Amino acid sequence: MKLSRTAALLALLALPPLATMSQSALAQVKIGVISSATGAMTAIGRPHENAASLLPRRVGDLTVDYIVYDDASDIAQTQALVKKLINQDHVDAIIGPTGSPNALAVIPLVAEAHVPLMAPVGASTVVLPMDEQKRWVFKTTPNDHLVVEALIGHMRKNGVHSVALMAYGDAYGERWTAEFSAQAQGAGIRLATLEHYRANTPVDAETARLMAARPDAVLIIGTGISALAPHVALVDLGFKGAIYHTHGATSMEFVRLGDKKVVGALMAASPLLALNEMSDGNPSKALARGYVTAYERRIGTKAVTFGANVYDGGLLLHKAIPVAAQRAKPGTVEFRNALRDALERTRDFPGTQGVFNMSPEDHSGLDKRSRVMLVIRDHGWHLAGE
Repeated sequence: MKLSRTAALLALLALPPLATMSQSALAQVKIGVISSATGAMTAIGRPHENAASLLPRRVGDLTVDYIVYDDASDIAQTQALVKKLINQDHVDAIIGPTGSPNALAVIPLVAEAHVPLMAPVGASTVVLPMDEQKRWVFKTTPNDHLVVEALIGHMRKNGVHSVALMAYGDAYGERWTAEFSAQAQGAGIRLATLEHYRANTPVDAETARLMAARPDAVLIIGTGISALAPHVALVDLGFKGAIYHTHGATSMEFVRLGDKKVVGALMAASPLLALNEMSDGNPSKALARGYVTAYERRIGTKAVTFGANVYDGGLLLHKAIPVAAQRAKPGTVEFRNALRDALERTRDFPGTQGVFNMSPEDHSGLDKRSRVMLVIRDHGWHLAGE
């Protein structure tokens, strides 16, 4: 009996990983995985590394060897490890790295070597605007404009007329500031002020200036627990308006450490975070449930979107590898070219967080089904409605 696509993908989650010796002896396809399992981005990078252990070790008649490295959240190490994966390990594709700045830094390297990169990062700038280098990158999270649209829609429906921004000082913060500012202007929402912050530095002065602008709401643009300090400072200073976040803040550490102070925080993010409230008709629900069950059974901690971003990258490669293998042998530049082409032709393919429809112009391929409005309460995320 032929399995449905979803059933076949779910079956992958039940496959035990091959022994290390068997992987090395039999591997025909090599995939590198780079995560920030240690360092400043560990709250995001550790789930990336954990999810790699769930990726399928067989693709049809081929076996897959995953070569996993930790870049310690350091861009220079990311670049060095990508070079190692390309020149010494001779990988056919790479999943990672963890941070948007890290991913942007390695695009020239993968493009020169013709190695597809599955980027589990937030910033749309890794794939937009499309050019000869970025055509080698495929992004497994929704592009910024989709998430911003959801936030703007929620703000308008809830009477928000002015917003202050507190943005982390990196490529992610810069891109999000530009995208949100453009959409807010078009929606008639005034930008009250813009402040920047850094990790592990006091934000009291920035928060005080922000509150002095008297905005209806605040949008904190940061990733992982780096977004926590501005939120806590706002609460401590008595801010009464709505506090919004980007999908980069969907870390369990953010919820755990923030505790009562992050109750009511709003964000547009993956429906996987409110899995039990997801519609049964959602084409990603069965896959999301299978992934969450496997992750929590194997890892012993709650699954969040960051690991699912890596897992979806693996699912996309799982679909493309047999197609590419019809044209060339793994380990060759011809195979990597064919793999890139196959990824770009992905259509109506469900992942754990949305449905992918890639094209030469769109290397994220996700639509509005990949994000919902969420609110933090009862130590987790719940649907907030539009």
